Amino acid sequence: MEHPDYNSPLALKAFLDENGMAMQKKFGQNFLVNADARKKIIDCLDIDENSSVWEVGPGLGSMTDEILGRGAKLTAFEIDHGFARLVRQFFEIYSEKGKFELVEGDVLKTWKKYSDEHGAADRFFGNLPYNVAATIIADTINEGVRFEKAVVTIQKEVAQRMTAKEGSENYSSFSVLCQWAYNIKNIVDLAGGNFWPVPNVASRAVLMTKREDFPRCQNPKLFMKMLRQLFSSRRKTVRNNMLPLAGGEKTDQALEKAGIKGSVRAEDLSLDSLLKLSDALNELI
Repeated sequence: MEHPDYNSPLALKAFLDENGMAMQKKFGQNFLVNADARKKIIDCLDIDENSSVWEVGPGLGSMTDEILGRGAKLTAFEIDHGFARLVRQFFEIYSEKGKFELVEGDVLKTWKKYSDEHGAADRFFGNLPYNVAATIIADTINEGVRFEKAVVTIQKEVAQRMTAKEGSENYSSFSVLCQWAYNIKNIVDLAGGNFWPVPNVASRAVLMTKREDFPRCQNPKLFMKMLRQLFSSRRKTVRNNMLPLAGGEKTDQALEKAGIKGSVRAEDLSLDSLLKLSDALNELI
Protein backbone atom coordinates (compact mmCIF):
# COMPACT_ATOMS: atom_id res chain seq x y z
CA MET A 1 0.00 0.00 0.00
CA GLU A 2 1.35 3.43 -0.97
CA HIS A 3 2.12 5.82 1.88
CA PRO A 4 0.50 9.26 1.95
CA ASP A 5 2.61 12.42 1.69
CA TYR A 6 3.67 12.83 5.32
CA ASN A 7 4.55 16.51 4.79
CA SER A 8 1.18 17.63 3.45
CA PRO A 9 -1.83 18.20 5.72
CA LEU A 10 -4.06 18.25 2.65
CA ALA A 11 -2.74 14.91 1.44
CA LEU A 12 -3.06 13.37 4.90
CA LYS A 13 -6.65 14.57 5.23
CA ALA A 14 -7.51 13.27 1.75
CA PHE A 15 -5.94 9.90 2.57
CA LEU A 16 -7.96 9.59 5.77
CA ASP A 17 -11.15 10.61 3.97
CA GLU A 18 -10.54 8.00 1.25
CA ASN A 19 -10.18 5.34 3.93
CA GLY A 20 -13.23 6.47 5.91
CA MET A 21 -11.17 7.66 8.85
CA ALA A 22 -10.71 10.80 10.91
CA MET A 23 -8.33 12.07 13.57
CA GLN A 24 -9.59 11.31 17.08
CA LYS A 25 -9.02 14.07 19.60
CA LYS A 26 -9.50 11.69 22.53
CA PHE A 27 -6.27 9.91 21.52
CA GLY A 28 -4.31 13.18 21.26
CA GLN A 29 -3.46 12.55 17.61
CA ASN A 30 -1.25 15.07 15.80
CA PHE A 31 1.10 14.28 12.90
CA LEU A 32 4.50 15.98 12.64
CA VAL A 33 4.48 17.33 9.06
CA ASN A 34 7.95 18.90 9.14
CA ALA A 35 10.37 16.49 7.42
CA ASP A 36 13.51 18.24 8.71
CA ALA A 37 12.22 18.06 12.29
CA ARG A 38 11.41 14.36 11.90
CA LYS A 39 14.95 13.61 10.69
CA LYS A 40 16.57 15.70 13.44
CA ILE A 41 14.53 13.96 16.12
CA ILE A 42 15.29 10.43 14.88
CA ASP A 43 18.98 11.33 14.48
CA CYS A 44 19.06 11.85 18.25
CA LEU A 45 17.76 8.34 18.80
CA ASP A 46 21.12 7.10 17.45
CA ILE A 47 19.95 3.86 15.85
CA ASP A 48 21.33 1.32 13.38
CA GLU A 49 20.62 -2.25 12.28
CA ASN A 50 21.54 -3.56 15.75
CA SER A 51 19.05 -1.34 17.59
CA SER A 52 15.67 -2.36 18.97
CA VAL A 53 13.06 0.37 19.32
CA TRP A 54 9.64 0.81 20.88
CA GLU A 55 7.47 3.45 19.25
CA VAL A 56 4.29 4.70 20.89
CA GLY A 57 1.57 6.07 18.61
CA PRO A 58 2.89 5.53 15.06
CA GLY A 59 -0.24 7.04 13.50
CA LEU A 60 0.21 6.65 9.75
CA GLY A 61 3.87 5.76 10.13
CA SER A 62 5.95 8.82 9.21
CA MET A 63 8.41 8.22 12.05
CA THR A 64 8.04 4.45 11.74
CA ASP A 65 9.25 4.73 8.15
CA GLU A 66 12.26 6.79 9.27
CA ILE A 67 13.20 4.29 12.00
CA LEU A 68 12.80 1.17 9.87
CA GLY A 69 14.71 2.83 7.03
CA ARG A 70 17.74 2.93 9.34
CA GLY A 71 17.64 -0.83 9.88
CA ALA A 72 16.35 -0.99 13.46
CA LYS A 73 13.97 -3.63 14.76
CA LEU A 74 10.77 -1.85 15.75
CA THR A 75 7.78 -2.64 17.94
CA ALA A 76 4.96 -0.08 17.61
CA PHE A 77 2.12 0.40 20.10
CA GLU A 78 -1.08 1.81 18.57
CA ILE A 79 -4.47 2.33 20.23
CA ASP A 80 -6.39 3.40 17.09
CA HIS A 81 -7.68 0.34 15.21
CA GLY A 82 -7.86 2.18 11.89
CA PHE A 83 -4.25 3.37 12.07
CA ALA A 84 -3.14 -0.08 13.23
CA ARG A 85 -4.74 -1.67 10.17
CA LEU A 86 -3.04 0.75 7.78
CA VAL A 87 0.38 0.62 9.47
CA ARG A 88 0.36 -3.18 9.23
CA GLN A 89 -0.16 -2.86 5.48
CA PHE A 90 2.43 -0.10 5.03
CA PHE A 91 5.19 -2.09 6.72
CA GLU A 92 4.21 -5.63 5.81
CA ILE A 93 7.56 -6.25 4.12
CA TYR A 94 9.38 -5.38 7.36
CA SER A 95 7.07 -7.71 9.33
CA GLU A 96 8.00 -10.54 6.97
CA LYS A 97 11.67 -9.85 7.67
CA GLY A 98 11.07 -9.91 11.43
CA LYS A 99 11.89 -6.21 11.72
CA PHE A 100 8.42 -4.85 12.58
CA GLU A 101 5.72 -5.82 15.06
CA LEU A 102 2.55 -3.99 15.99
CA VAL A 103 0.92 -4.21 19.42
CA GLU A 104 -2.64 -2.93 19.21
CA GLY A 105 -4.35 -1.39 22.23
CA ASP A 106 -3.72 1.16 24.97
CA VAL A 107 0.05 1.22 25.57
CA LEU A 108 -0.51 1.95 29.27
CA LYS A 109 -2.23 -1.46 29.48
CA THR A 110 -0.11 -3.44 27.00
CA TRP A 111 3.56 -2.42 27.43
CA LYS A 112 4.24 -4.24 30.72
CA LYS A 113 2.90 -7.60 29.49
CA TYR A 114 4.83 -7.21 26.24
CA SER A 115 8.00 -6.32 28.16
CA ASP A 116 7.61 -9.31 30.48
CA GLU A 117 7.20 -11.66 27.50
CA HIS A 118 9.72 -10.19 25.05
CA GLY A 119 11.99 -7.91 27.05
CA ALA A 120 12.29 -4.16 26.66
CA ALA A 121 13.91 -2.45 23.69
CA ASP A 122 17.12 -0.45 24.05
CA ARG A 123 15.50 2.63 22.49
CA PHE A 124 12.12 4.32 23.07
CA PHE A 125 10.43 6.81 20.80
CA GLY A 126 7.11 8.58 20.65
CA ASN A 127 5.30 11.67 19.47
CA LEU A 128 3.47 10.99 22.70
CA PRO A 129 -0.21 11.74 23.10
CA TYR A 130 -0.32 14.72 25.42
CA ASN A 131 -2.79 13.04 27.75
CA VAL A 132 -0.54 10.02 28.48
CA ALA A 133 2.99 11.43 28.09
CA ALA A 134 3.88 11.84 31.77
CA THR A 135 2.13 8.58 32.68
CA ILE A 136 4.02 6.33 30.28
CA ILE A 137 7.38 7.90 31.18
CA ALA A 138 6.73 7.54 34.92
CA ASP A 139 5.27 4.03 34.60
CA THR A 140 8.32 2.59 32.85
CA ILE A 141 10.68 4.09 35.45
CA ASN A 142 8.50 2.92 38.34
CA GLU A 143 8.53 -0.61 36.90
CA GLY A 144 12.32 -0.63 36.64
CA VAL A 145 12.44 -0.34 32.85
CA ARG A 146 14.97 2.18 31.56
CA PHE A 147 16.01 2.59 27.94
CA GLU A 148 19.55 3.34 26.75
CA LYS A 149 18.07 6.33 24.94
CA ALA A 150 14.55 7.68 24.70
CA VAL A 151 13.37 10.49 22.44
CA VAL A 152 9.92 11.89 23.07
CA THR A 153 8.00 14.77 21.55
CA ILE A 154 5.68 16.04 24.22
CA GLN A 155 3.75 19.06 25.37
CA LYS A 156 6.30 21.76 26.25
CA GLU A 157 4.81 22.06 29.73
CA VAL A 158 5.52 18.37 30.39
CA ALA A 159 9.09 18.79 29.09
CA GLN A 160 9.60 21.73 31.45
CA ARG A 161 8.45 19.59 34.36
CA MET A 162 10.96 16.90 33.37
CA THR A 163 13.94 19.28 33.59
CA ALA A 164 12.71 21.59 36.39
CA LYS A 165 15.04 22.27 39.31
CA GLU A 166 14.20 22.47 43.02
CA GLY A 167 12.53 25.70 44.08
CA SER A 168 10.79 26.27 40.73
CA GLU A 169 7.04 26.06 40.20
CA ASN A 170 7.38 23.18 37.68
CA TYR A 171 9.40 21.00 40.09
CA SER A 172 7.50 17.88 41.16
CA SER A 173 7.93 14.20 41.96
CA PHE A 174 7.85 13.64 38.17
CA SER A 175 10.85 15.97 37.76
CA VAL A 176 12.79 14.04 40.39
CA LEU A 177 11.82 10.66 38.92
CA CYS A 178 12.94 11.63 35.40
CA GLN A 179 16.24 13.19 36.53
CA TRP A 180 16.95 10.22 38.82
CA ALA A 181 16.69 7.77 35.91
CA TYR A 182 17.94 9.81 32.95
CA ASN A 183 20.11 12.68 31.83
CA ILE A 184 17.69 14.94 29.95
CA LYS A 185 18.48 17.28 27.09
CA ASN A 186 16.17 19.46 25.02
CA ILE A 187 16.38 18.79 21.27
CA VAL A 188 14.04 21.30 19.65
CA ASP A 189 10.91 23.33 20.36
CA LEU A 190 8.08 22.83 17.88
CA ALA A 191 5.32 25.39 17.37
CA GLY A 192 1.83 24.17 16.55
CA GLY A 193 2.29 24.78 12.82
CA ASN A 194 4.70 21.83 12.62
CA PHE A 195 1.78 19.48 13.26
CA TRP A 196 -1.53 18.54 11.67
CA PRO A 197 -4.07 19.04 13.08
CA VAL A 198 -2.51 22.12 14.70
CA PRO A 199 -2.51 21.56 18.51
CA ASN A 200 -3.37 24.31 20.97
CA VAL A 201 -0.05 23.91 22.78
CA ALA A 202 3.65 24.15 21.94
CA SER A 203 5.70 20.97 21.86
CA ARG A 204 9.28 20.04 22.68
CA ALA A 205 11.40 17.08 21.64
CA VAL A 206 13.53 15.74 24.49
CA LEU A 207 16.43 13.27 24.59
CA MET A 208 16.64 11.04 27.65
CA THR A 209 19.91 9.13 28.13
CA LYS A 210 20.11 6.39 30.76
CA ARG A 211 22.10 7.47 33.82
CA GLU A 212 25.07 5.23 34.51
CA ASP A 213 25.14 6.11 38.24
CA PHE A 214 21.58 4.86 38.82
CA PRO A 215 20.07 4.26 41.37
CA ARG A 216 22.40 6.07 43.82
CA CYS A 217 20.32 4.91 46.78
CA GLN A 218 20.13 1.79 48.93
CA ASN A 219 16.47 0.98 48.32
CA PRO A 220 14.95 2.24 45.03
CA LYS A 221 11.44 1.03 45.93
CA LEU A 222 11.53 2.97 49.20
CA PHE A 223 12.87 6.03 47.38
CA MET A 224 9.93 6.00 44.93
CA LYS A 225 7.44 5.42 47.73
CA MET A 226 8.94 8.26 49.78
CA LEU A 227 8.91 10.52 46.72
CA ARG A 228 5.19 10.02 46.14
CA GLN A 229 4.49 10.67 49.81
CA LEU A 230 6.62 13.83 50.03
CA PHE A 231 4.90 15.47 47.06
CA SER A 232 1.39 14.24 47.91
CA SER A 233 0.49 17.53 49.62
CA ARG A 234 2.66 20.33 48.29
CA ARG A 235 1.65 22.81 51.00
CA LYS A 236 2.71 20.50 53.81
CA THR A 237 6.24 20.37 55.20
CA VAL A 238 8.55 17.46 54.54
CA ARG A 239 8.07 16.25 58.11
CA ASN A 240 4.27 16.28 57.95
CA ASN A 241 4.24 14.47 54.62
CA MET A 242 6.61 11.79 55.93
CA LEU A 243 4.66 11.02 59.11
CA PRO A 244 2.27 8.47 57.50
CA LEU A 245 5.28 6.67 56.03
CA ALA A 246 7.59 6.44 59.04
CA GLY A 247 5.96 7.91 62.13
CA GLY A 248 7.23 10.86 64.18
CA GLU A 249 10.36 9.41 65.80
CA LYS A 250 11.86 7.78 62.71
CA THR A 251 10.93 10.77 60.54
CA ASP A 252 12.81 13.13 62.87
CA GLN A 253 15.81 10.80 63.03
CA ALA A 254 15.95 10.42 59.23
CA LEU A 255 15.68 14.17 58.66
CA GLU A 256 18.44 14.87 61.18
CA LYS A 257 20.72 12.23 59.68
CA ALA A 258 20.17 13.64 56.16
CA GLY A 259 20.75 17.20 57.38
CA ILE A 260 17.30 18.38 56.29
CA LYS A 261 15.03 20.71 58.24
CA GLY A 262 11.58 19.27 58.81
CA SER A 263 10.03 22.67 58.11
CA VAL A 264 11.05 22.78 54.43
CA ARG A 265 8.80 21.62 51.61
CA ALA A 266 9.59 18.83 49.14
CA GLU A 267 9.82 21.18 46.17
CA ASP A 268 12.81 22.87 47.83
CA LEU A 269 14.85 19.65 48.07
CA SER A 270 17.31 18.65 45.35
CA LEU A 271 17.56 15.14 43.95
CA ASP A 272 20.74 14.56 45.96
CA SER A 273 19.03 15.66 49.20
CA LEU A 274 16.09 13.36 48.52
CA LEU A 275 18.42 10.42 47.89
CA LYS A 276 20.21 11.11 51.19
CA LEU A 277 16.87 11.21 52.99
CA SER A 278 15.83 7.92 51.42
CA ASP A 279 19.02 6.22 52.60
CA ALA A 280 18.66 7.68 56.09
CA LEU A 281 15.09 6.40 56.27
CA ASN A 282 16.08 2.99 54.88
CA GLU A 283 18.57 2.49 57.69
CA LEU A 284 15.86 3.13 60.28
CA ILE A 285 12.98 0.99 59.06
